[in-house]
Amino acid sequence: MERLLVVDGHSAIFGIEDLRELHQGPKRHMARTELIRRLRDLGDFSGWAVCVVFDGRRGERNFQGGKEEGIMVIYSKGTETADAVVERIAARFAAKGDEVRVASNDRMVLTTALAFNAHGMRIPDLEAWMAEESR
Repeated sequence: MERLLVVDGHSAIFGIEDLRELHQGPKRHMARTELIRRLRDLGDFSGWAVCVVFDGRRGERNFQGGKEEGIMVIYSKGTETADAVVERIAARFAAKGDEVRVASNDRMVLTTALAFNAHGMRIPDLEAWMAEESR
């Protein structure tokens, strides 16, 4: 049984104050880079596999990283939302019997995750978990 954390990337960026401030500055991409770094560290310290999903703009889904890098970064297709990808991943892994946590501030994403027997957590809880694991 695997333990998988699936994070709604934009929900996390806009839900964590310093990342939101970075995103509003001239180097918006740094917020995404910093979130990925923090989530990679969380995975390293906690033993959870981590996947973060962002909305994409391309016609096809894009992946970066994997187990070797300590985090999987997924960009949705231009015709789908990151929320839909998060929900599908949660459903697939929870159906296999894996322990799945979904982090988002989107109530519908969390409700759908619970329907698939995944655990939902709001972004402030994720932020607290990251801070606790980095001590």
